Amino acid sequence: MKELLRSNDPTIIAFASALLQGEGIDCFEMDVNMSILEGSIGIFPRRLMVRSDQIESAQRAMRDNGIACSP
Repeated sequence: MKELLRSNDPTIIAFASALLQGEGIDCFEMDVNMSILEGSIGIFPRRLMVRSDQIESAQRAMRDNGIACSP
């Protein structure tokens, strides 16, 4: 799996996940449970991961919708 997106904004992660699901691209959100440690104040960014063979399609979907991907 490769990192597609890293953000502190849960709405961006949710929007990106919905876009990827609409394109038929599998994704997995990591670091969701870090909110227990931080008290839900948004210090730790969440990561959106995709399969290595789908990273280019996922990046294209993000670019087409104005979402910046991780480098």
